Amino acid sequence: MAPNKKFNSTDEYIASFPENVQVVLEQLRQAIKEAAPEATEAISYQIPALKQNGVLVWFAALTKHISFSPKISGIEAFKKQLSPYQTGKGTIQFSINELIPLNLVKEIVRFRVNENLKNKSSTCS
Repeated sequence: MAPNKKFNSTDEYIASFPENVQVVLEQLRQAIKEAAPEATEAISYQIPALKQNGVLVWFAALTKHISFSPKISGIEAFKKQLSPYQTGKGTIQFSINELIPLNLVKEIVRFRVNENLKNKSSTCS
């Protein structure tokens, strides 16, 4: 990835990586879109994000891992299932050399869709 590059789209972001990383990012992107078909793509903090009633998740490629960020709530709700992975404040790290658990990603994304919908409903009442 080019340092300090400003990205205008998810496609542009993904295209900035070697082909093997592009494949992994596309698989992750597709899983997120399947779980949140109404979400729209955006670039936030210079990485891809999907939004539906606010940001659902972010994802990014780093040197040795893929970062998936479903906010702190997404990690807390799936803490047991995420125990094999490195997690931090709002972020999960998947090794670039291992398969990403796409079904788990979809579950987390659906959780975040429902969470954002509940948050939207509570602010509208």
